[in-house]
Amino acid sequence: MARFRELSPDLVTLDIVMPVKDGVTALREIRQEHPHARIVMVSAVDQREKLMECIRLGALDFVVKPFNKSSLQDVLSRVSPETPPPPPASTSA
Repeated sequence: MARFRELSPDLVTLDIVMPVKDGVTALREIRQEHPHARIVMVSAVDQREKLMECIRLGALDFVVKPFNKSSLQDVLSRVSPETPPPPPASTSA
């Protein structure tokens, strides 16, 4: 959260599995404080359920690893700043 506050990025990518905090928790925290944050999840194929949970929590899209340049570009074009931000999602689960 500190880096998000410091940088105020246009777009955030979060992996489901991260060393200090999992991506679902980070997504909840970011969206709670910044409900219009643009977040794209990144994860392995075997974590589709978690990715769908993230979409329900307000992530705009996701990329499944391993991914190629084309699939990443497709996702980034769908979540570009011209795309309306997501509505605030309920973070209680």
